[in-house]
Amino acid sequence: MASTHTLERPDGTLYYEVRGQGPVLVLTGAPMGAGEFAPVADLLARDRTVLTHDPRGISRSPLNDPEQDSTPELRADDVAALLDALGAGSADVLGSSGGAVTALALAQRHPGRVRTAVAHEPPLMELLPDAAEQRAATEDVIATYHREGVAAAWARFMADAGFPTEEGGDAPAEEPSKQMLADSARFFGHELRHTTGYVPDAAALRDGPARIVVGVGADSGPLTTSRASAALADLLGTAPVTFPGGHGGFTDDPEGFAAVLRDVLEPRR
Repeated sequence: MASTHTLERPDGTLYYEVRGQGPVLVLTGAPMGAGEFAPVADLLARDRTVLTHDPRGISRSPLNDPEQDSTPELRADDVAALLDALGAGSADVLGSSGGAVTALALAQRHPGRVRTAVAHEPPLMELLPDAAEQRAATEDVIATYHREGVAAAWARFMADAGFPTEEGGDAPAEEPSKQMLADSARFFGHELRHTTGYVPDAAALRDGPARIVVGVGADSGPLTTSRASAALADLLGTAPVTFPGGHGGFTDDPEGFAAVLRDVLEPRR
């Protein structure tokens, strides 16, 4: 059972959940919130204190200024503040998708707070050989959102990311909720550009106190995030760790994902 909390920040409020007891593990996404991580968090909470949260501006974490952009650096500072609220000096961190970029920014900005950072499929488009094309594609997705709305932007985004058209190119089967539309609008309007444009400091990550592990989904071969994960691992001089499922492996196979994550974190327990 998760306990629910809020933390006041200078520019808004963060919603977070805490499960279990033991070494602290943060599960963070962007734009994914706490709800998407609940099944795997329940499994990991058997022997860890697991912290999940809604990132700034998403769902139950409203900002004072809804037009404020969400950068990896601001999200990293939020996670550090959540650790303070929990009374945790340091933690292991699993970041997925945009949350993986948050985890890398956290390891750089607050190096003493991170033991192991697992960056699962970070969309680091600037690390790819075709970075200019990826940057242009991102700008086109954002323009599509402003011109045609959320549904058209998601269709373009999913196609550009490499998802099969039958998964990403059609309108959703169910009418999206007001919250889903609001979160999507925030993602396209205030988050996507900053996340995909982030360039990690490879030397700082290699030489810092945090152990950096790059994760990639077993079924993510066609995705740009799979290529970006390989590029990051190459920069760091490591080999990616394969997790079950695809880009959302923690929802595809929570038990399998939790088992691999436990194996990754075990050396630093």
